Amino acid sequence: MWLAVIAILVGLAILVWSADVFIDGATAIAKKFSVPSFLIGVLILGIGTSAPEMVVSVLAALEGSPELALGNAYGSNIINIALVLGATVLISPIIIRKAIVKRDLPLLVIITAIAAWQLRDGMLSLTDGLILLALLVIVLGMQIVLSLREGNHENDAMAAENTDPNHVEPSVGRGVGSLFLGILMLVISSRAIVWGAVELATFWGLSELIIGLTIVAVGTSLPELVSSLSAARKGEHDMALGNIIGSNIFNTLAVVGLAALIAPITVNPIILSRDVLAMGAITLLLVALCVFAFTAKRQFSRVAGSTLVLFFVGYTAWLIQTVNM
Repeated sequence: MWLAVIAILVGLAILVWSADVFIDGATAIAKKFSVPSFLIGVLILGIGTSAPEMVVSVLAALEGSPELALGNAYGSNIINIALVLGATVLISPIIIRKAIVKRDLPLLVIITAIAAWQLRDGMLSLTDGLILLALLVIVLGMQIVLSLREGNHENDAMAAENTDPNHVEPSVGRGVGSLFLGILMLVISSRAIVWGAVELATFWGLSELIIGLTIVAVGTSLPELVSSLSAARKGEHDMALGNIIGSNIFNTLAVVGLAALIAPITVNPIILSRDVLAMGAITLLLVALCVFAFTAKRQFSRVAGSTLVLFFVGYTAWLIQTVNM
């Protein structure tokens, strides 16, 4: 049992470090080509910080633990909004742009609804996985085109004003090296986490779903927390929120889609009645809070952040109650 605990703790530590290396490399390359901040948030940070969830879920599916894969993806989505964004806003309130309210949040709601609809028959099939991955390609293409069309003029102007003449930008070669190193360590650490999580679930008599929703989901959401806090503290509001939106879209479409593509997943009914319900509720709550902040011309304040964190506390209590029933 202790070996499994050590594997998870060491695996999570390496996971966070490797995700940070991966993000640094990807961001360095993106900035070399003047990619807009929100696009960096959605694609580089959103996808990059979801790499742990993707690798963990794929390995879990390959090793015959599909519930761990689902719990990891849906648990991470809940944690990303309720805990990661909530904690980020408590430290540094963010500004809500029009495009986020008009385009990105409705897209997140639609994708969440599609994911819930696919679970109606209690099975995620190969066809379901292909549909999710096809939607991912469409969404990413749309985000790239629209973000590049809108540009990043405000952030470019700010960057020009704050340019340090002694600052040396990392080379593209170094960025590529960081990408490969980060991916390699992501795979190694994720294998350790999956093994340790399955061992703990067996030892404690808990389902792999619960382990995925708690230990693994929190652990694989640490990169989102670190990157969002860092982006918000640097005034990169678009990047911080884009990270959360992009990560949840990627979790729902790519993480679950790849797991279903590897092996059909039988869905535990409690996933629909508890976890998907909570994921839908926190997504709608996020939309409501963002719309209110935008229409009232206010920041996404610490009150909103507190509301999200309280939701996480309530969901965790609900999870503990259902486990003990």
